Amino acid sequence: MRVALLGGHGKTGRAVAEALTARGVDAVPLGRADWPDLAAAVTGCDAAYVIAPNLHPDEPAYVAGALAALTRAGVARVVYHSVASPYAPAMPHHVGKARSEDLVRRSGLDWTILQPGAYLQNLDRTGPLEVPYSPDVPFGFLDLADLGRAAAVVLTQPGHGGATYELATRVATVRELAEEAGVPVRQVPDPGIHPWLSAMFAYYDDHGLPVGTRVLEALLR
Repeated sequence: MRVALLGGHGKTGRAVAEALTARGVDAVPLGRADWPDLAAAVTGCDAAYVIAPNLHPDEPAYVAGALAALTRAGVARVVYHSVASPYAPAMPHHVGKARSEDLVRRSGLDWTILQPGAYLQNLDRTGPLEVPYSPDVPFGFLDLADLGRAAAVVLTQPGHGGATYELATRVATVRELAEEAGVPVRQVPDPGIHPWLSAMFAYYDDHGLPVGTRVLEALLR
């Protein structure tokens, strides 16, 4: 089996590629440089995993282009990497993923959507933790290795077409993770790097991003 990984050179793509390789699958990572010839690049693949760049200004257009290329190349199976709670109007980049999910569902391809929680690896717990939102709100955290394994399952096994799976390895607050690691934690001001990130931090401050763990447990059983 051969699987194309669109956006496959980042940490998400590497995790999925590693899990696919462990199953004896030929993983083909494709970056943005391959985009003009995407249909040619994915020809001969049995499936594709679609990861948009972080904070893409028009993710629906990116995903629409990917779906069109997959269709032209005859790649009938697609798994889209979305986000937990995609329809959260206060977070514009989440809404972009919700609109992209709609495109995937209406693509005519055999589709599955994964909605991962926040990556555990995004928190460096080797030293003091500083986050621009409350450390006391709940999150569904996802380990990258678990994401890769779940993606490999839905890409290679039957029965996942038409499914949408929210994924988390564990539920915790940032403070709980810091205490487990034996490091201090404090909330710091929003650095103002990007308006969408500021909107996300404000949402996290009020609500966190809780995600249940049972779906991942079932997929990896």
